[in-house]
Amino acid sequence: MTPDLKKQVLSTTAETVLARRYYLKDTSGKVTETWEDLCRRVATAVASINGTVSDYEELRETFFRLIYHLDFLPNSPCLMNAGTDIGQLSACFVLPIDDSMDGIFTAIRNGALVHKTGGGTGYSFSRLRSRNAAVQSTQGVASGPLSFAAVFDAATETIKQGGKRRGANMGVLRIDHPDIMDFILAKEDQTKFNNFNFSVAITDAFMEAVKAGEDFDLIEPSTGVVVASMDARGVFEKIIDLAWHNGEPGVLFIDAANRGNMTPQLGEFEATNPCGEQWLLPYESCNLGSINLGNFIKGGAIDFDRLRSVVETAVVFLDNVIDCNRFPIPEIEDMTLKTRKIGLGIMGFHDMLIQLAIPYGSEEGRDTAAKVMQFVRDVAEERSVALADEKGAFPAYDPAVNEYPARRNAALTSIQPTGTVSMIADCGSGCEPYFSIVMIKNVMDGDRLIMVNKHFEQVARREGFYSEELMAQVADSGTVVGHPDIPEKWQRIFCTAQDIKAEDHIRMQGVLQLNGVDASISKTINLPNTATRDEVKLSYILGHQLGCKGLTVYRDGSRDSQVLNTKDTASDKRTAVVSSEGCSKLTLPDTLNAKRYRLKDQDQKSVYIIVCFDENERPMEVFAKFPFDNRVDLKDKSTMWTTTCRLVSLALRFNVPADEIIKQLDRSSGHMLDLPAQLSKLFKSFMAGTQYGFASTCPECSGPLVFEEGCETCHQCGYSKCS
Repeated sequence: MTPDLKKQVLSTTAETVLARRYYLKDTSGKVTETWEDLCRRVATAVASINGTVSDYEELRETFFRLIYHLDFLPNSPCLMNAGTDIGQLSACFVLPIDDSMDGIFTAIRNGALVHKTGGGTGYSFSRLRSRNAAVQSTQGVASGPLSFAAVFDAATETIKQGGKRRGANMGVLRIDHPDIMDFILAKEDQTKFNNFNFSVAITDAFMEAVKAGEDFDLIEPSTGVVVASMDARGVFEKIIDLAWHNGEPGVLFIDAANRGNMTPQLGEFEATNPCGEQWLLPYESCNLGSINLGNFIKGGAIDFDRLRSVVETAVVFLDNVIDCNRFPIPEIEDMTLKTRKIGLGIMGFHDMLIQLAIPYGSEEGRDTAAKVMQFVRDVAEERSVALADEKGAFPAYDPAVNEYPARRNAALTSIQPTGTVSMIADCGSGCEPYFSIVMIKNVMDGDRLIMVNKHFEQVARREGFYSEELMAQVADSGTVVGHPDIPEKWQRIFCTAQDIKAEDHIRMQGVLQLNGVDASISKTINLPNTATRDEVKLSYILGHQLGCKGLTVYRDGSRDSQVLNTKDTASDKRTAVVSSEGCSKLTLPDTLNAKRYRLKDQDQKSVYIIVCFDENERPMEVFAKFPFDNRVDLKDKSTMWTTTCRLVSLALRFNVPADEIIKQLDRSSGHMLDLPAQLSKLFKSFMAGTQYGFASTCPECSGPLVFEEGCETCHQCGYSKCS
């Protein structure tokens, strides 16, 4: 270690994430790096393109300290691959799909090459002719975009990104495509297209038709001819209904995106990367990095001088990444070098607000967001203009078309997901509010480890309201709001994602979009499970009005359960029968409400848990169902799970207290993916009053997945479905 270098102490979670995903390993899988080693590897690789030895050495040390002290972190592929044989450092790619068999399968091949080296891909299926449209070359008919999207999905399933990340895709279809209803409905079945996020590219004309209650035209892409029309409000209501149902499809406001296109002479935007924050032209890539705003509070105020210095260095770093990158295919290299787009973003935004004692959902919070993001954008442009003087503007720059000063990079800012990266930095992700302030991590022998947000713990200890009991209560309730032992001031400041009104989420996104973000923003509008379809509709309409370029809405728990029967009649009441031992056993009516929960067992096989409820929403019966019960390899497992469910159901009907059932399930658990553990988690959620059951389970550590930044993420191990 350099003598004057202050040692950076990482959190336990950060070290776990780094060891799992980022540190280099030898052939036996043993970690061969430390945090300092990783930072020096990355800094050396990215600084190496600079000219003189003295320039290189100074820049290398500057880059190293920037990353080592967690002021700025580049995207995951850069941390993983810089200085290695892979050398692919970009996170985001958009690949075109032309309307031919050659075009389709070229896109599949190119996507495989991108995924193999650690990138995520965005595809627009809007050029593909509609289902049953004529195909002149074969005298047949087309099978439509969704049939080919399934092929892309299957190809992605077989590929690991650099051995560390599974491929992720964004699938986009324009609202005026004849197959749009098939696309909107495609992910109603949550077992399909699991390697895709789906978003509808919505036009201003469509939104005007919705407002006016008019029809809109469907256009066959292979001919440009209007082939049908549909009721705009009816289609919009269906998008709302499916988004309420399970969060998909999302919406992309394609006209707003193209109004912000910095190089319209090269073409129009068709699609984004998997999490929606980076609109890119076909074959473009983008290199992302995020500034940790939580590190820039000094004396209760934002240290803008130090922030300026870090922004300037980060721009140089990201611009250098373009030149030392190894691109997966020549077309991507060509387009990336033409526009030299970078995506400088933020993380730790909520940490900054907390330290300033500003509630996230307040007007003051939005004013602060606008001020800081615009400052980052202005300084980034100043440095990019200076780099253009030193090294030349991006080659596609045309002063006759581009109405801005010559600069090194066509685009400068976006706000991307920072799931695992923010876990390394021990800060909130992107511009999202914290999803939880206190979490429970289940460890061996059924013990619970309480994980408390560092800012909340500091405040609670300083203000004298910290206790293990209170922290456990906050964890179980999922919120600080409503706890009498927590002062109201801190309840407001530590509001989490689901405490904040949808309108305040969207207004925050709109303020950031219009004040300093060139591309777009990866953010999830988290709604409580009780949110109505009208609240989802309001979110989309307001997002469009505020100039957002895309929006993801997620109603808590909507991906975890499906109501099978909501019948309720006065005659369907429970009656108690006294057994020969004198215990009271409940006799259940013929009809009960039920919910279905899909999960994976230890072998990653799908299992369905069906829970029946009485009229007071209390669980009364539990069933386990394997999709293929007749398979020989599942016979023993199916029998065991069925027996366990019968015993739990019997306990419920004899009014055994839920905490006693949970205690026995925890003692029987051998693995977080086994049935006792899953049932335990389910009943704990019922006791907490959430009723819709357990969250999706992390496939790597079995912790709960939360939906934020447009993707399912695990806050315990850093797993993300999209990155």
